[in-house]
Amino acid sequence: MKRRRTIEVFSLSFLDVVSCGFGAIILLLVISKFAEPLVVEGISRDLRAGMTRLERELDEVRGRSRELNRQLAEKRNILAREEGRMARLQGELAAVRSRHRSAAIALAAQERIRRQLLAARQELTEEMRRLQARTPAIRPPDSAIGGVPVDSEYIIFVIDTSGSMQRFAWPMIRKMMAQILAIYPRLKGIQVMNDMGDYMFSQYAGRWITDSPARRRAILRRLASWSPFSNSSPVEGITAAIRRFHTPGRRISVYVLGDDFSSGSIQAVVDTVDRINRAGRDGRRLVRIHAVGFPVLFGRPDAGANVVRFAALMRRLAEDNSGSFVGLHTLDPAGNR
Repeated sequence: MKRRRTIEVFSLSFLDVVSCGFGAIILLLVISKFAEPLVVEGISRDLRAGMTRLERELDEVRGRSRELNRQLAEKRNILAREEGRMARLQGELAAVRSRHRSAAIALAAQERIRRQLLAARQELTEEMRRLQARTPAIRPPDSAIGGVPVDSEYIIFVIDTSGSMQRFAWPMIRKMMAQILAIYPRLKGIQVMNDMGDYMFSQYAGRWITDSPARRRAILRRLASWSPFSNSSPVEGITAAIRRFHTPGRRISVYVLGDDFSSGSIQAVVDTVDRINRAGRDGRRLVRIHAVGFPVLFGRPDAGANVVRFAALMRRLAEDNSGSFVGLHTLDPAGNR
């Protein structure tokens, strides 16, 4: 009978193999531990290089951002300047349009006045001239001279003392004052105010100046150097004269001498005067309002509208308040053109 061969599991060969395996593992561990610092150092170096690159890129981005912000600020400044310039140009355009409208209105008004004057001149026929020539030299107390009623016993002068009147119209003002006084040989009272309501003689403020040849000469002398402040609007003087001096039963005339109505509404002035210079039961107003217009501003195109406004206002006030409006064609006291 054949005997089986016994197999030894833990033989020397097996142990050699196992020992070699353990040795290989230990060798791998040793090798890996030796290489780890080199790997870590390489990774750290790469990370530092990447961080340096990123910081450089960040600096570039920040520099570019600052440049863009600077350019944006410049653009915003340019935009603000252009917007301001546009607003200024729009304001100038609005002013030009306003002046154009005012000039158009003034031109239309002047054309209407010219047509009215031509029509009035045509109505003055030879027959009317013949009848005027036959008018008796002696006139009744309530008659008119040159279309101006001279039935008043008291007169108030409201004079525009603005710079334009002082420089260009004052000799004519003095002549006109003397002529107006001459058509009233006897008066019970006189008063002189400027267009702001300031009195020529402060000692007579609020009361009548007794009429006499000496007083008339004193008024004309004082007129030569009288120059109180004026706002080139007769409204204040007219309303002050009516409010202070109107008395029921007295015949009073207000003479307005001026060249300009610089501001305010014509209709508002008409309404105000109509309210304070109301008519009585007999239909007579408290005072008559006459006006004389001086052609001081006709040569100035920028003031043409004010001239027309003054003429329109005075014509309306004279018409509504039983008076007359006279527009002079020259500033020459001798009457020359």
